[in-house]
Amino acid sequence: VGNSSVLACPPNSNIIMVTWKINPKVGGACTLGYRADLNKIDRTNCSDSFNWKPSSDQDPALEINQVEVAHEGKYICEVVTIDGNFDKKYHLTVLVPPRLTLSCDSEGNAVCEAAAAKPAAQISWVPESNSNLEKKIHDNGTVTVLSRFTADQTNVTNTTCIVSHLAGNQSKSISC
Repeated sequence: VGNSSVLACPPNSNIIMVTWKINPKVGGACTLGYRADLNKIDRTNCSDSFNWKPSSDQDPALEINQVEVAHEGKYICEVVTIDGNFDKKYHLTVLVPPRLTLSCDSEGNAVCEAAAAKPAAQISWVPESNSNLEKKIHDNGTVTVLSRFTADQTNVTNTTCIVSHLAGNQSKSISC
């Protein structure tokens, strides 16, 4: 999320026409087309997020600026050349890193929250804890996970929340 992504087409010389068919899960489909003989690009229902990546005519890549969860979906590049037709299909999945917060509740327990991640983050504790996870699924497909530290021993003073996620791992420590 927030970064640019580049999807490549089959590179080929002698390109006549290239079409990107974009079918996101959210919103309507759009099409980007390029005709080499006219050196012309047409767009149908595409937002400014979708553009040809500046490159040579032999590499008709699609650049998605500031990727959002709404950009998830199917992307198909169709290339017409004098040697035949070629296509490349993508299924774009967007990773959203969690926002990590660690605090103490009114009972003096550490509370770790990994907010608005996609997919859901995993939470673990040091020292180990038998805590239960609470999950909240948001309308945009992200998930918030909350965990309360439950000490097996009464003399624990410092705890560390470890959040594991495909977009990167994080940790924070607190003394409640």
